Amino acid sequence: MAAGTKNRKRKRSRRGILRFLIGDGKHSDISIAFFAYVMILLVVGLSMMASASYAWAYSDYGDGLYYAKKQAGFAAIGFVAMIIIMRIDYHNLKKIDIPLLRNFNIASFLYVGVGLLLVLVLAIGNDEGGSMGARRWITLGPINLQPSEVAKLALIIFFAYSMEKDGKKMNKFTTGIVKYAGLLGVYVLLIALEKHISGIMLISAIAAAMILCGGANIKQYAALAVSGLIMAVVYVSTQAKVPGSYVEIRIRSWKDPFADVLNDTWQTANSLIAIGSGGLFGLGLGNSRQKFLYLPETKNDFVFPIVCEEIGFVGALAIIIVFFLLIIEGYSIAVRCKDRFGMLIAVGITTQIGIQTAFNLAVVSNLIPNTGISLPFFSYGGTALVMQLVEMGIMLNISQYRYYPEEKSEDDTDTEPDDDDTPEDDDYYDEPKNA
Repeated sequence: MAAGTKNRKRKRSRRGILRFLIGDGKHSDISIAFFAYVMILLVVGLSMMASASYAWAYSDYGDGLYYAKKQAGFAAIGFVAMIIIMRIDYHNLKKIDIPLLRNFNIASFLYVGVGLLLVLVLAIGNDEGGSMGARRWITLGPINLQPSEVAKLALIIFFAYSMEKDGKKMNKFTTGIVKYAGLLGVYVLLIALEKHISGIMLISAIAAAMILCGGANIKQYAALAVSGLIMAVVYVSTQAKVPGSYVEIRIRSWKDPFADVLNDTWQTANSLIAIGSGGLFGLGLGNSRQKFLYLPETKNDFVFPIVCEEIGFVGALAIIIVFFLLIIEGYSIAVRCKDRFGMLIAVGITTQIGIQTAFNLAVVSNLIPNTGISLPFFSYGGTALVMQLVEMGIMLNISQYRYYPEEKSEDDTDTEPDDDDTPEDDDYYDEPKNA
């Protein structure tokens, strides 16, 4: 009996150490469908990026697999991070329930810390393309960090934490609209100074979805959305009338992608040629013609036209369907989540992947003007890929909390506790303390 009591105490101690990190979810209950969709997109994305970037990598570095090898390394780092984060209770993104860090507000720290990175990149960031003046990266030895990619997740976590605290106050104009518009505005201003238009579009779309799902007054939200849309249309219309402006060139290229194929419309024209050349089943993996220095940015924003050219309409449609299923499952995880914090995080992350995918496909097919937006899991970029896989790890952890085991009935009592029964087990599957 003494030995059994000692074993139970030792087991309670181990469980106490791990519970604050792992939480109450069961890892066997992760969404297998969501995990499968992520892995399909990751593997196919790496393969297609390797093919699409081959000619440019050989031209720039004398190694056709230069970009592919670097991206594979980022994918490995991101995959390990995803598996680790999948096993860490997402409630720790608010506060960690251990003595030294119990009062440490992680969500607010992330928001402020990433904000400082966005300021820092303006001072010491890399200037993309020289004359473009787009400072978006901070170089730390061999690592190029893009703070705007981290900002998406930081905003999602902080908004979810703050909206959960605000609760019913979200229905008030000053809280649900003004407060979060102001918090978003800080990031938007800093990203605008980087000249990162697509980043502004994405982070604004994420915030808009979370404010709506967070409980903002529908009429106030609709009025603000309409006002914002009118302001955007007026701004674009005004800039489009300025000859030689960034907006005017983009609008002109969008209206007639073959008007000036040797200059302003070169990229869009070759993107459409690549998409059209694939036909129904494509030219075969590796057999793209447009990737041989005709279409710029095949490793990044314009990887999908090469996908269409090599595996055709059928293959491209299959990839789009997997993206669609991933998004549907993501919102399903959000709907079935047991607490407001997890639900809002799932909404934010899923919206990010969905909007980013839709914008990229619209750009490369010339449905909207070129905004320079990457395709999740396919486009080259270390920070972006690692952050996307970190987000997928959080989503998988949230998916564990969709179900709870049935509670024991009152008649189900044990006269003699065994090694698996402890006083703590009675409420082991209650709502986590730090939820």
